[in-house]
Amino acid sequence: MEELAPGTRVDHPRYGEGIVSKNNLTAYEIFFEKGGKMEITKRNTDLSVIEKGPEMPKNGISVKEIEKVMCYVLDKYASLNEVVPLGEKWIGGTMLLQPANKSLQPKEIPVEVFFHKIVMLRDRLRVLEQNINSHAVLTDVEKVDLQQYITRIYGSLTTFNILFNDKEDYFVGAKTK
Repeated sequence: MEELAPGTRVDHPRYGEGIVSKNNLTAYEIFFEKGGKMEITKRNTDLSVIEKGPEMPKNGISVKEIEKVMCYVLDKYASLNEVVPLGEKWIGGTMLLQPANKSLQPKEIPVEVFFHKIVMLRDRLRVLEQNINSHAVLTDVEKVDLQQYITRIYGSLTTFNILFNDKEDYFVGAKTK
């Protein structure tokens, strides 16, 4: 198999689709949808290329160039989201939205579907935070102002923490001292 450049989309029978983030001497560092960050030896024949990444320059690639490629790839493919477990008591459950007007039909939504949308929202807020923090034109004051809005959004979403299995996945707003 030829050398895989950072940004190359690959498929693995066990871990699913992933994106190469590093090309080390003997292994690739790959972020997989199902397995998270993994190191796969270059001798592994289970990897198949879905889409080639950018050509690797002969004189190496800078960290800045890798960051640019990773941002592009993660943005283009809606990023590879970490697997966040739903609390066990909610698995198989449904949400019932009952309108006040009794002549209207209620809406039933599987909790897993609603939870997935909440996790996607959280992941997109994190990407927005990263984009703000690494923005080349925004001043530090503007970055802080925008970050405060995001913190308030997280605070508004703490109601949904009951759906998460693990506390480290919770939404956290502004911390009180």
